[in-house]
Amino acid sequence: MSALDQFSLVGKRVLVTGASSGIGRQVALSCAQAGATIILSGRDQPRLQAVLEELGGGCHDQFACDLIDDDSIAQLAQQTGRIDGVVHCAGVAMSVPVRQATRDHVEGMMRINSVGPMLLTRQLLLRNAINSEGAIVFITSISANAIGVPGIAAYSGSKAALESMARCLAMEVAKRKIRVNCIAPGFVETPMLQRGRDHMADAVDGTALRYPLGIGQPEDVANAAIFLLSQASRWITGTSLVIDGGHTVR
Repeated sequence: MSALDQFSLVGKRVLVTGASSGIGRQVALSCAQAGATIILSGRDQPRLQAVLEELGGGCHDQFACDLIDDDSIAQLAQQTGRIDGVVHCAGVAMSVPVRQATRDHVEGMMRINSVGPMLLTRQLLLRNAINSEGAIVFITSISANAIGVPGIAAYSGSKAALESMARCLAMEVAKRKIRVNCIAPGFVETPMLQRGRDHMADAVDGTALRYPLGIGQPEDVANAAIFLLSQASRWITGTSLVIDGGHTVR
């Protein structure tokens, strides 16, 4: 196998959550371009269908799933079948200062951003659905452990929890040669970022100026996901790959 072949996803089946828009959508499209068969998942069935049509030919499929519903999670794991990798892109972000954060806000953020992905992974492992030498990838954030940002304590905490869980999970599944890693992006041009601009344009645009290489694109994250899903990363597990255009080194 050549060095370039190590990065191929040909013959692999990959589940992508949060695939109806933003980073998840691009991860699905890019992985398909790298040769993978994609299983799309998200809450918005019409948008999932639109992404499925973008994928074109092949044996790609899509299943709706709500990560706050245990039955929905179990059903997705059953529908998915055998896979070689999963990329957990589903998540929510909201700016709420701690003094205004309610229990519902904090618990809701944790449920979607950390508990849901872990419970889906659990269901996949219970079914032995992830093949040996497969890969599990969680999309987190640089706010998980590299920076502090006012107003996103619940979001940052949920992503930090996911990174901690991922490190422990990496040790649990290493005997099957399954790798577990995180991708921690900074600002990426997505509908979620645009919603942030709509509510606090000055803060978002001001932060964007502190990215030496500019704001990232969904393709930047998708390329990292391809690497972590491929055999090129066979000796990497339990780590978090920061992708932030140099923001955290300033």
